[in-house]
Amino acid sequence: MYYYICGELVLAEPNTAVVDAGGVGYQMTISGNTLGKLAGKIGSRVKLFTHLAVREDAMELYGFCSTEELSAFRMLISVSGVGMKSAVSILTLMSPERFAAAVMTGDAKAIAKAQGVGPKTAARVILELKDKIGKEFSASEELPAGEEPGVGGESNLTEAINALMVLGYTRAEAVYGLKGADPAEEIEALIKGALSRLMK
Repeated sequence: MYYYICGELVLAEPNTAVVDAGGVGYQMTISGNTLGKLAGKIGSRVKLFTHLAVREDAMELYGFCSTEELSAFRMLISVSGVGMKSAVSILTLMSPERFAAAVMTGDAKAIAKAQGVGPKTAARVILELKDKIGKEFSASEELPAGEEPGVGGESNLTEAINALMVLGYTRAEAVYGLKGADPAEEIEALIKGALSRLMK
């Protein structure tokens, strides 16, 4: 229903932001990650990408500082047993890049540190999202020139491509974003570099 809301930021506090757009104050649930990006912007014009959750007894609007965070949120709530509150908790603990890297490297311990998220839920997040990416895209598709899977598992570039797809990018976009990247870099650094290039 709403792709994003753009207007004056009138309130930003833990879990909540209010944006005045056209004289209407839109209250949104936000993550700690988004709250950090809104710091010092009260009275300024901001844009938050949104997800509208409709239940029988209520409608709740969620706001995100980037399309990557929105994509990560939607991926999370697609996992069985992960609700909106847990998804926001995970994205409060870690940036979208860190979350995507955790999924592709199987770092359940990092995800389990989020409030209200236990080891079993973290393991399920990794299992379902990594499996989902694996089913949607075959491992034989094009990689950046000269890159091949590393010994004992996928290379960092391969996993960075998959992590970018967790954040909503197509495989072609991910490959473009990682063109010329150093395969020896850490996955999170590769993701950050690719996002900088893709957002130009």
